[in-house]
Amino acid sequence: MPPKPPRADLTELSHADKDRLIDALFARLDAVEAKLGMNSENSSKPPSSDGLAKKNRTSSLRGKSDKTVGGQPGHKGSTLKRVAEPTGTKDYPPPSQCDRCHSALALEQAQILERRQIFDVPAMSFEVIEHRVYTVVCACGQRHDSVFPAAVSEVVQYGPNIRALGVHLTQGQMLPYARAAELIFEMTGLSVSPATLLAWVAEARLALQGTADLIARQLHHAPVLCADESGLRVDGKLHWMHVAATAQLTWYGMHAKRGFDAIAAHGILPKRLGVLVHDCWGPYWKLDDGLHALCNAHLLRELVYAQEVTGQDWPAAMTALLLNAKTLSAAARQQGHPLDAGAIAAFTTVYDDIVREGEELNPPKLKPDGKSGRCKLSDAHNLLRRFRLHADAILRFIADPTVPFSNNIAERAVRMPKVKQKVSGCFRTVAGADNFCTIRSCLDTLRKQGHSMLEVLRRALAGDPIAPAA
Repeated sequence: MPPKPPRADLTELSHADKDRLIDALFARLDAVEAKLGMNSENSSKPPSSDGLAKKNRTSSLRGKSDKTVGGQPGHKGSTLKRVAEPTGTKDYPPPSQCDRCHSALALEQAQILERRQIFDVPAMSFEVIEHRVYTVVCACGQRHDSVFPAAVSEVVQYGPNIRALGVHLTQGQMLPYARAAELIFEMTGLSVSPATLLAWVAEARLALQGTADLIARQLHHAPVLCADESGLRVDGKLHWMHVAATAQLTWYGMHAKRGFDAIAAHGILPKRLGVLVHDCWGPYWKLDDGLHALCNAHLLRELVYAQEVTGQDWPAAMTALLLNAKTLSAAARQQGHPLDAGAIAAFTTVYDDIVREGEELNPPKLKPDGKSGRCKLSDAHNLLRRFRLHADAILRFIADPTVPFSNNIAERAVRMPKVKQKVSGCFRTVAGADNFCTIRSCLDTLRKQGHSMLEVLRRALAGDPIAPAA
């Protein structure tokens, strides 16, 4: 920690210098209080940074619903129902004699009074299938040998089902390797080491690499694409996981850098002609081949903070405008058409009026005479500047029904790797992080398309990977 600067001797300062010192101290105090007042509901800070203190739910934008708790009217529920053909039966016959007259009962004439069924899984145990090849010699002396299939390559080896289960537990369900090995032993009686699980993950990555590459190509040509990034600890260092996603596709990539170098290296976002939805992070604006759309959920949180700090009316007005536009756009989308031109023009006019009102209340600060450099601007001014510069990107969702209101698709994709890191602590190696990204890209994509993640892994390890739908 650097040494603290010596304190100024107040007795040697003029009244003007004392006033400037007091103003500077108050400015620093305001900045510290503002930073302490930020949380996940009024800024881009993650919920994990809020700590254990009870949240102030009065600032939530979700509001109280008028719906009752539980299933809603018209909701198609599901419950356990009897099957016509049970796997097995267990009979409980009546006694062999009457308990009143003690006569023998004709049990062969007994009829079923009631049926009850229990759904359960059988006690699991591993099986060992021995594969054999044969040799035979013809009368002419020619020897003929049968051959093993390509999948049977070792004297002793594990099959695709148990390997798929091990990879699913570590990459799909996020379990640490030691706990996954323990669970496999308790379920099946098969003793598998964490090192073996690690080898299976590497095999799955190779088996799914072609599928992940296909997903990346499909995302590059997607008309609307959501992107996000988040930090992860890899090999004791900070790395960055980049996400590209749509409602049907998900792709993960790891890189040592967060900025445009990583974006260019991954190759999905550059030279796209569609719409890119993001959180207004600077490097995304370097991608100027297509159109941009901003995540309005981020902006709504920042508007909450601006309202708390300034006490002005324009943040609440902008919040109401965006939420009303979201509601009307969603209703129009359900009817199969975008908002009409008149509604779009009305929203744009009100939007400009709100921004203009905020700019009048939060003008840019000027440096005192003789001072050089830029003056630090308030958070409210910077937020308004963003609303002014990127109005088209913020309101794109009301004109284009294919553009979502927020970047929620990409943010949901980010959660699973964060869960993996929270459970396991970190990725020990870069190769392990790359394996996770490739496998998770395929699992999340094919899960969105209705496939079982366990079946995806089983088929990939059996040499028959499932291809994602175009």
